[in-house]
Amino acid sequence: MYQSDEKGLFAIQQVADMTGLSKQVIRKWEERYGVIQPKRLENGYRIYSQQDVKTLLKIKLLSEQGHSLKQAAMLAKEIDEDPVPVQMENSPRYEQWNEYVLQLLEKGRHCDEIELNFILKQALHHVGIERFLTTIVVPFLKEVGRKWESHEWDEYQESVSSLVVRDFLVQIRRNYQYRENVPFVLGACLPTEQHEVPLHLILLRFMMKGWKTQLIGASPAPGAIESLVCKLKPDVVLLSATTAIPFETDPQLLQRLDQFAEKQTDIAFYLGGQGAVTYLSDYKPRAIHVTNSIDDILK
Repeated sequence: MYQSDEKGLFAIQQVADMTGLSKQVIRKWEERYGVIQPKRLENGYRIYSQQDVKTLLKIKLLSEQGHSLKQAAMLAKEIDEDPVPVQMENSPRYEQWNEYVLQLLEKGRHCDEIELNFILKQALHHVGIERFLTTIVVPFLKEVGRKWESHEWDEYQESVSSLVVRDFLVQIRRNYQYRENVPFVLGACLPTEQHEVPLHLILLRFMMKGWKTQLIGASPAPGAIESLVCKLKPDVVLLSATTAIPFETDPQLLQRLDQFAEKQTDIAFYLGGQGAVTYLSDYKPRAIHVTNSIDDILK
């Protein structure tokens, strides 16, 4: 198979994997609407640029929004040519995706753990940790989530991609060398909370600011958070709930944690995540600060 080179060129099968379009559909759109003009190798095989991939994604999205394929192709051309592009409803930021994001989507579709890890290592080495997180990891995970919610990817494709990224982020933190006497932050998912990747991303932000970090994994046992806080004595505790399930499962959970936090006078407690923000419209904790902004904590 033709592999992407330093100019970001892809074979048609790679483009099919990235976009979710069949090779037949890609050729049909190319020939019928002229929206892309791939180059050809000496052997006649088509090779596509990053912009070609993004154009195909735009047409796909526009058609999903109710436009005919002909209208979608015309709008995609306008978007590419107009310095003030037409706005697309609920549009993922295709224009901000780089080659690494596209490659990860290709390998994620095939659940290729080895290649996913290889691309992540390359990307981290080439762009540095801050850009790696903001321009590669976050866009990739958002698109993985969208593909799973829209049933474009199955549960296994979503799970493999998310777990590979999670494990990679864990290794970055574990291999980081801390100085002595630095502040210590403990991240904790609430019981029944399964989404720990957002906490890994936040803890890496703390790590880059010089903090020592540790994470209590997904869905800790009842009482585990309190026990580890007493044992480890962190300076800051970050609690996370992306859904309201932890509070619905245990209606007294937040009240117990808030009462516990009140007794830890030397430790600052923060709670974030969409589930927490939604649930806390009915309960206002006294000792736990509610925020979705890491900058509020790092000040």
